[in-house]
Amino acid sequence: PDEADDLCAVRLRRLREAFGDRAHLALTLRRRPNDQLRLYELANLATAMRVPTVVTNDVLFHAPARRMMQDVVTCIRHNVTIDDAGFRRERHADRYLKPGDEMARLFSRYPDALARTIEIAGRCRFSLDELAYQYPEEKTMPGLTAQQALEKLTWEGAARRYPEGVPDKVVGILKHELRLIETLEYAPYFLTVNSIVRFARSRDILCQGRGSAANSAVCYVLGITSIDPERNNLLFERFVSQERREPPDIDVDFEHERREMVMQWVYETYGRDHAALCSTVIRYRSKGAVRDVGKALGLPEDMTKLLSSQIWGHGEAVDEQRARELNLNLGDRRLRLTLELAAQLAGTPRHLSQHPGGFVLTHDRLDDLVPIEPAAMKDRQVVEWDKDDIDALKFMKVDVLALGMLTC
Repeated sequence: PDEADDLCAVRLRRLREAFGDRAHLALTLRRRPNDQLRLYELANLATAMRVPTVVTNDVLFHAPARRMMQDVVTCIRHNVTIDDAGFRRERHADRYLKPGDEMARLFSRYPDALARTIEIAGRCRFSLDELAYQYPEEKTMPGLTAQQALEKLTWEGAARRYPEGVPDKVVGILKHELRLIETLEYAPYFLTVNSIVRFARSRDILCQGRGSAANSAVCYVLGITSIDPERNNLLFERFVSQERREPPDIDVDFEHERREMVMQWVYETYGRDHAALCSTVIRYRSKGAVRDVGKALGLPEDMTKLLSSQIWGHGEAVDEQRARELNLNLGDRRLRLTLELAAQLAGTPRHLSQHPGGFVLTHDRLDDLVPIEPAAMKDRQVVEWDKDDIDALKFMKVDVLALGMLTC
């Protein structure tokens, strides 16, 4: 907090009531007049409210040399130039990750808060491996387990695909796939995709499965894919393998104009607390980095356009030699900083975007498992991790994708 005023007291009381002994008040130096008096008053308020204190540095960058980049990113966020940023900029290059001995020196008057900070840091031993992900149970048929329901649907589908009798070759393939699906406990996932495809076709929405799922005879007889295992040598282990232990990934394309109906059905069926789209991390490319940094540093618009127009590839940048060929004055400090900072910014995350159709479905509440945020559309949520994070954690993802070619 900036001040130990009445508003701070109210907020501190609410935090204590909500979090009990897990609530703490952070003491932070702001490098402003009366800093020590402010810390003294905050510590007294914490004592009066029976809330323990800790010390922090409110870190924004890892090293003092990154202060300029922090200022530029702040200007980009607020859409102002460095000259007009005012108090939005940091007054000092002080909010970096300080070593422990320096923090001990700065807060020597508060040994208990220092000790408590170290204690809390020692308790922060969480690993993502501790996340207990569980896929929804998918009780589609009363009295049957998910595996039994999948087997029933599989043999019914096989009878429809092969009305003159299921070939022995296909029977063997289906039995092999079903055994592996049972071993890996993937039956609920197949039931989910089957339900989505059935809903789409009940509304005459064109759809088609693709990718490695086309190696599955089970997907074929369920009507998810269209590659006949009798006429093709399919390798199921390319799709699902006991050795790899990677979750199955069935990509299903739906007609572009009506895919929204399918997505809404998924939300309504599983509920907003158990279904959300994952994110995509949009990263800076060189061209965009030059535009944003140049604008933030106040370069003339025509110069920024000239610089960005010289960049073609994703990782390409305008080096000093190219700048000289363009007759640009490298003695101009703002121009030189633009080239340096844009090169540093390229490849870093710019913002989160919504994945085109990758759903994460959970048995328990999503917010107990992953960070979420409201989506642009009402009553929808987005997981703040991208699809690569989801895959790395071996969460199952259901892809409801759009394909313009399927639109009539």
